[in-house]
Amino acid sequence: MEKGNIRVSTENIFPIIKKFLYSEHDIFVRELVSNAVDATQKIKTLSSIGEAKGELSDLRIDIKIDKDAKTLTISDKGLGMTKEEVDKYLNQVAFSSAEEFLERYKGNSEANIIGHFGLGFYSAFMVSDRVEVFTKSYRDEVAIRWECDGSPSFTLEETVKEERGTSVVLHLNQDSLEFLDSGRIETVLKRFCKFLPVPIFFEENQINNTQPLWVKKPADLKDEDYQQFYKELYPFSETPLFWIHLNVDYPFNLTGILYFPKIKQSYEIQKDKIQLYSNQVFVTDEVKDIVPEFLMLLHGVIDSPDIPLNVSRSYLQGDPNVRKINAHITKKVADKLEEIFNKDRKAFEEKWDSLGLFVKYGMMTDDKFLEKANKFFVLENTAGKFKTLEEYKNETVALQTNKEGKQVILYTTHPVQQDGYIQQAIAKGYEVVKMETLVDAAFIQNMEMRWENIQFTRVDADIAENLIDKNETTDCVLSTEESEKLKEMFAVQQEGLNVKVEIKGLSLDTPPVVATRPEFMRRMKDMAAVGGGMSAWYAGMPDEVELTVNGNHPIFKDILARGNGEVQKKMIHNLADLALLSQGLLTGNHLTHFISRSVELMEEKTMA
Repeated sequence: MEKGNIRVSTENIFPIIKKFLYSEHDIFVRELVSNAVDATQKIKTLSSIGEAKGELSDLRIDIKIDKDAKTLTISDKGLGMTKEEVDKYLNQVAFSSAEEFLERYKGNSEANIIGHFGLGFYSAFMVSDRVEVFTKSYRDEVAIRWECDGSPSFTLEETVKEERGTSVVLHLNQDSLEFLDSGRIETVLKRFCKFLPVPIFFEENQINNTQPLWVKKPADLKDEDYQQFYKELYPFSETPLFWIHLNVDYPFNLTGILYFPKIKQSYEIQKDKIQLYSNQVFVTDEVKDIVPEFLMLLHGVIDSPDIPLNVSRSYLQGDPNVRKINAHITKKVADKLEEIFNKDRKAFEEKWDSLGLFVKYGMMTDDKFLEKANKFFVLENTAGKFKTLEEYKNETVALQTNKEGKQVILYTTHPVQQDGYIQQAIAKGYEVVKMETLVDAAFIQNMEMRWENIQFTRVDADIAENLIDKNETTDCVLSTEESEKLKEMFAVQQEGLNVKVEIKGLSLDTPPVVATRPEFMRRMKDMAAVGGGMSAWYAGMPDEVELTVNGNHPIFKDILARGNGEVQKKMIHNLADLALLSQGLLTGNHLTHFISRSVELMEEKTMA
């Protein structure tokens, strides 16, 4: 028996530790199973080039629990190690056998090795009081047993082992006995090892799919295959809208499948649904920086050996391959959306409820995506018809260009609640589009800065006559004295509101009173309610409301003829409240008083 101390190489241990930190307690399963996969892939490579003699037999990895002995064992039938190799690879921390093997056999297509560092094996000591390794080399040398209790001391001796390969036996410590539970181990295996390329058996059941869809050629796959794989990834989700199969081998290696999920409501948005793999080893589902932020809403998998297994976020941001992968994914998504739009515009429009969130988010955050998205971005009007920005501009340029030469896009955030305003705008020949999602407030603000000579105005920001700054006027039938009296009667203030009153001569089909909220102030308050930021300053300010009284409406002749009575005051108050109600600004006791007042007016009319 040989005894000694593990040799720690200080010149390479610290840089690796900085890039390879374990933050999850169960990560040791991934590391040890990955090592077993490496050993199996190596023996396949050596056999394929004639360096390993004999039959490969049934190449598989077995995980077994012994509750009595409190051990967890991971066994493979890979190439195994000689005594010299055990001393070299296990007794010198941060010396990676995988890296040495890759250097020796680089250029061979079968050398698909996962490990990049020499620390993976030592993750075993996160959960173990001591670790034993039993290994027999493919070179048919004597089998070796290695043991260490987590200190620099180890023992190394010859032993008896019939089969080629390695078994790692973890004697679990008192704090890690949870890993003797079969359900716990199965959950961890399915998380980290679900798609590893070597069959993995636990309690005699294979727990992994060695040929996930993304490693296959797109030409060999049907729509049903992609849909079935989506169900495998997300069992309780609806069928996705469509998908993108990534397959790049230069200037970086990248495979994967990205799915566009159905999103019924904007509040259903969920991030962290993309899984990152490295040579089929699960790494993380936090793919920020690798995937553009606006595509974090996608689902699916990305596999790239060019992204280190476990690195700090700051390193990811500075890695050139990560930047290239990020740009490539953006381009592929934009190309796919443009292709669908050009080939089947109707199908594209039918998916817009879900697609619009991705597209708008991307247009706000990525200049290159914005450039391409301008071709397939669509606006849906209140009649349910879709138009590109260019189509909308061409069709509305005559009526919807303001004094500053900007084209005004009229929009609604709530078609039902703002229906009265929409109908007034349509009556004047204007076109109103829907902007109903959570991202639309920010999108509107952003696009006004990015699109040339475009201004967004909400349909209830002013009376229809003033929406495009035309300031159209109609003569008012009321005298100056009547107008002033009416203005004074409507000057009713409400807590939390700053109300301004204006008497105008409007068309007879315009309501008697129209409440509007200036675009800028209303927009700032809306943005403050959603996201804060600079607009948060506006959150505590009173709502600016403009009451435009239609002096040409016949109801006012009747009201003015009543004299200064209680009924007259109640009628005026109700008309003002009705206008505020249309803006959602009549709440609490003000709404209660409005209802009571309405009942009183009905009773008085009945009695009269």
